[in-house]
Amino acid sequence: MSGEDITETTTAGAPESQAGDGDREFDLVVFGATGFVGEITARYLADHAPIGTRIALAGRNETKLSEVRRRLPLRAHDWPLIVADSNSPASLDAMAARTRVVCTTVGPYLKYGEALVVAAASAGTDYVDLTGEVPFVRYSIDKAHETAVATGARIVHSCGFDSVPSDINVYALYKKISDDGAGELTDTTFVLRSMRGGVSGGTIDSMRVIADQARDAATRRLLLNPQALSGGPGEVPRAGISSEPSDLNLVQAKKVDPSLRGTLAPFFMASYNTRIVRRSNALLDNAYGSDFHYAETMNVGGVPALSTLAAGVVAVGTGAFLGAMSFGPTRRLLDRVLPEPGEGPSEKTRNSGYFVAETYTRTTTGRRYRARMRAKGDPGYKATAVMLAESALTLALDRDRLPSRTGVLTPAAAMGDALIARLRDAGFTIEATELT
Repeated sequence: MSGEDITETTTAGAPESQAGDGDREFDLVVFGATGFVGEITARYLADHAPIGTRIALAGRNETKLSEVRRRLPLRAHDWPLIVADSNSPASLDAMAARTRVVCTTVGPYLKYGEALVVAAASAGTDYVDLTGEVPFVRYSIDKAHETAVATGARIVHSCGFDSVPSDINVYALYKKISDDGAGELTDTTFVLRSMRGGVSGGTIDSMRVIADQARDAATRRLLLNPQALSGGPGEVPRAGISSEPSDLNLVQAKKVDPSLRGTLAPFFMASYNTRIVRRSNALLDNAYGSDFHYAETMNVGGVPALSTLAAGVVAVGTGAFLGAMSFGPTRRLLDRVLPEPGEGPSEKTRNSGYFVAETYTRTTTGRRYRARMRAKGDPGYKATAVMLAESALTLALDRDRLPSRTGVLTPAAAMGDALIARLRDAGFTIEATELT
């Protein structure tokens, strides 16, 4: 190891006083910087964070952290390194106390995230992650929400492709409809219109963990509850599956909006994203409307017969995949072919990706609205890194523009307009319009 590495590397276990937020050593720490998405996020920050932003890279392996830092643009070569380990709560406590925001890509969060979310809440440190795991967010609400409220921390889950397009589109609709005096939202449906890209190894690993957890009856009930994340600590609203649209239904597109054609397929992350959007509504005191209901779908073409067939294949395939992940022999077979954590596509492939997500609603006054989010970059990698990094920067640098809410939050409830502004500046199209 070079002398430079020795002088610039710090250990999270070193004594640090929990001084006021203005005295924190860093604005932002990227925890998990040696992982695939962690390094992409760090690279984005090196290219786009405002000059003067104080950033550190963190992980459990000092040598690997140093290697990542060398691969980043020159601007990042003096970023300090912090050695911290998910299995060492003391190191996480010390790391959290040194920064205004911790940005973590270390998942599956059910396996590696519990101690960090508690550390951030206890230190009054804002937190962002990429989780798509209902049981983890439920744990976070139960174990960290009250502490975070007391310390002033914002614990913001799901700041990537899960669930920023879902959450921010509905928020943008709400703002536009409110500004227009057009009533409240009623039946609201997300449609993934088009995308190019893949599912990350980290997402697949999270699905493995959830499949294991779902063998427990209590966890299965939680996963099936459409309002699983809407309550406060220890308060899981009792809600039947039929109280909200099914996450696996085929939907006639014209029922979502007259402008659409064909049959819409289930969106494979609906069972998570819908819970985040419903939590946003709860955190906003049910501002979306007393008759607000939310579903997520995916476009598979506008030709009626062909799209119905394709949507059916998607629905059956989604159910079969989840079942296969829960069954030992097929699980072992899938593990041989699915990406592992830390794996991902080439930079060329990441750059060629994109997504277009639209959300439709009809208001209580009968008016029709659509929100659209469009971005370049593989949704699961490049675009996710942009959303995660900009979420972290919003919390670190735009505090005077944020709502006063603290605790375990969602992207919309925590950052709303400020995040929309940052994402637009980063090249995202985010718009809400009335349809005629």
